[in-house]
Amino acid sequence: MKKGIVLLVLFVISWSAQAFRTDSVSLDQKIGQMIMIGMQGKSVAESNSIYKYVRSGMVGGVLLYEYNISSYKSQERLKAMTTMLQNATSTPLLISIDQEGGAVNRLKTKYGFKAMTSARNVGLQNKDSYTKFVANTIASACSDMGINVNYAPVLDLHNPTCPVLGKRKRCFSTNPNVVAHIAGLYIDAHNDKEVKTVMKHFPGHGNSRTDSHLGIADVSKYWTEKELEPYKILIGQGKVGAIMTAHIINTQLDPSKLPATLSKKIMNDLLREKMGYNGVIITDDMQMGAISKHYGFKTSIKKAILAGVDILMFSNNIPGANKYSASNVHATIKKMVLNGEIPMSRINESYARIMAWKNGYAVNERD
Repeated sequence: MKKGIVLLVLFVISWSAQAFRTDSVSLDQKIGQMIMIGMQGKSVAESNSIYKYVRSGMVGGVLLYEYNISSYKSQERLKAMTTMLQNATSTPLLISIDQEGGAVNRLKTKYGFKAMTSARNVGLQNKDSYTKFVANTIASACSDMGINVNYAPVLDLHNPTCPVLGKRKRCFSTNPNVVAHIAGLYIDAHNDKEVKTVMKHFPGHGNSRTDSHLGIADVSKYWTEKELEPYKILIGQGKVGAIMTAHIINTQLDPSKLPATLSKKIMNDLLREKMGYNGVIITDDMQMGAISKHYGFKTSIKKAILAGVDILMFSNNIPGANKYSASNVHATIKKMVLNGEIPMSRINESYARIMAWKNGYAVNERD
């Protein structure tokens, strides 16, 4: 028995060393893994740009919305699309969606999916059996459709005055311990279905008074340190593989007034160093008003990567925002690496974290 355990440990160590090797991988491939792009259409053909991007390694993930779901043979066509995309590459593709339940619900009953209630309703009931039922329903719907990443659960604390979260019943509770407990059950249910979860929105968006989709959201006067507690608890339990940033300004954490997504003080100094997190960091949509209206395309990408972000999301789904293809994003990052604006070490760090997450190797425990 002891010999078996030793062999298993040696295998994990050997596998993890291979997973973290970056010297034999091209810069183009590494950068591609850092790009999450929104796609158009309800089907995919080999002639489509998104298929070519995936096949060439220019993107490591795609983001789905309700407009990607056909009203005719909804589930059959969605599964065919995700299967074709996944089969286009030998590197696991992140096929992602926002499927929280309640107001944020792409997989609706009109497409043949089961009803999925809001996080707030789950939190008000606060019963493990009910939580597991809802979480399993959400995770199963994603898994059945070939979706392997869900941007959920929300770890923000409930505040009914928050226009983008509390008013839409997207938060479990005002109590951080309850949030962490329920979120842990959601994570477990998704893990059982081999669907990755992304905690959001770090370092806390629940007390915002404005919507960062539209413009600046400054939480400096309203944010409290207990908003970090759900993250601390779940990171300590080794349950967190990925975290999504919030585009909020919080001068309590960074007096420079940089949005959290672009702040090294928040992404690196707080989340990675102080809180001991070494998993993947994914931006919220870089085309949201809080970023796109105040920072240029190149500047925002550079600051996010230097802050410690691993995956940059461009949904191409924000009204009025400039649209960017995977090739735009890829070329911009590559140019900054080659001219020394972004050190190669940052690309290697992100690539290693992303590949570890994709392959199911945990790198998020505390030291």
